[in-house]
Amino acid sequence: MEYIPAKHLLHRSRSTQWFGTDHTMNIYRGCCHGCLYCDSRSDCYQIGDFGTVRAKADALRILRDDLARKVRPAFISTGSMSDPYNPFEEKLRLTRHALELMDAYGCGVAIATKSGLITRDIDVLTAIQAHSPVVCKLTVTTTDDALAAKLEPGAPSPSRRLAALKELSGAGLFAGVLLMPVLPFLEDSAENVRAVVEGAARAGARFVYPAFGVTMRQGQREFFLDGLERAFPGRGLRERYLRQYGDRYQCASPRAGALWEAFTAACRERGILYDMNSIIRAATLSYGDRQLTFFD
Repeated sequence: MEYIPAKHLLHRSRSTQWFGTDHTMNIYRGCCHGCLYCDSRSDCYQIGDFGTVRAKADALRILRDDLARKVRPAFISTGSMSDPYNPFEEKLRLTRHALELMDAYGCGVAIATKSGLITRDIDVLTAIQAHSPVVCKLTVTTTDDALAAKLEPGAPSPSRRLAALKELSGAGLFAGVLLMPVLPFLEDSAENVRAVVEGAARAGARFVYPAFGVTMRQGQREFFLDGLERAFPGRGLRERYLRQYGDRYQCASPRAGALWEAFTAACRERGILYDMNSIIRAATLSYGDRQLTFFD
């Protein structure tokens, strides 16, 4: 494992509209999942050799010092730039120890991951949820394991993620699915969207939050389009994407409207939350006047 320097681990968020969190933390840099669509590869983030996972040097001491300086407990998002449960975490346990520090300082946490390793830390997450919000987000863009293996070649299968979601939900944690991105021309069918909602419901998900499309920008666009050509030879996906979107960043599915209708109907039928404000309220409802800060 290569270690890279860092001055701070906690960074104040510009808004609390993303699951109510007010700070971000990434204890690792880079990711080995190899997802074709990952926006974190974009040049603007300046992460060279993104496929190599590195850890922040002296991360736990830095995080402890950052937490100690906070006037009030933070609600921390992690997993936005790199998966906190990459394969190295099993031995390094940096994410687990970071969660223990959050618990000690009375902080909440929202975790995004594609790994079932998150279930290892159910005990710490349960301890945090006793005093602060916890949101566990498993990314699932399709329930088709074979399709996912082409799009996310180094990531655990959707079946494994849904099994982890079931374990988290069964432990009483507030958990659900990030249905994003939904790739145009590959995953943007009502059948795929309904299958994800149904799989989430069977696993006890409290919410599913979607994005019916993908992003493409400098540094990530070529990786994505080249990857599609390799994974789906002969289907002309590169030309189709370029014809449809050109050099746009936000690339919504042409079927986004119909997908939204199918998605919301499926969620309502199964009692699953899908609106961000409703998700935040449900996740923070039990935490008194702290809840007011999540909508600042």
